Amino acid sequence: MTIKADFQLDAKGLSCPMPIVKTKKAMAELGDGQILEVSATDKGSKADVAAWADSVGHQYIGTIDEDAVLKHYIRKCAQDAVGEKVFESTIALEQVLGRSGLILDVREEAEFAFGHIEGAKSIPMGELEARLSELDRDQEIYVICRTGARSDLAAQKLVANGFTKVFNVLPGMTSWTGELIKTI
Repeated sequence: MTIKADFQLDAKGLSCPMPIVKTKKAMAELGDGQILEVSATDKGSKADVAAWADSVGHQYIGTIDEDAVLKHYIRKCAQDAVGEKVFESTIALEQVLGRSGLILDVREEAEFAFGHIEGAKSIPMGELEARLSELDRDQEIYVICRTGARSDLAAQKLVANGFTKVFNVLPGMTSWTGELIKTI
């Protein structure tokens, strides 16, 4: 199936946060109403692109999976001029250990399996909304991903759904120097 897009962006082979970084830059060049097609191979980009588009006011149209390449379609909307929301409640990675609360890892299942913080709960970003009932609204939740970009969007989604004790863990698992638990 061919969908008409005003501009195509090749983000194949890139992992989070680079597909979003390149998408932001490409969207800045588009006119209101134009459609961007982003080709990516990072499975996590499906949830990331949709969440990012929502956070800045663009219309996420959908994603087509063609031979392991995800083609994301986003329509630029004028309201993006308000700027990107950034989740303000953050906590440093090294401050998370020893605190009572839940470490919520929103990376993809494979990323989690190859190494995560002991006791962390895995809910990939793309499944978060459907699995909110698994989380305790009264518990502190420390949201972590690879770099802090996906967890920022996940933290915003949690607060939008009534969670109040939410923190984005920065900088993310790329800076974790502690023991990694593997489930493979």
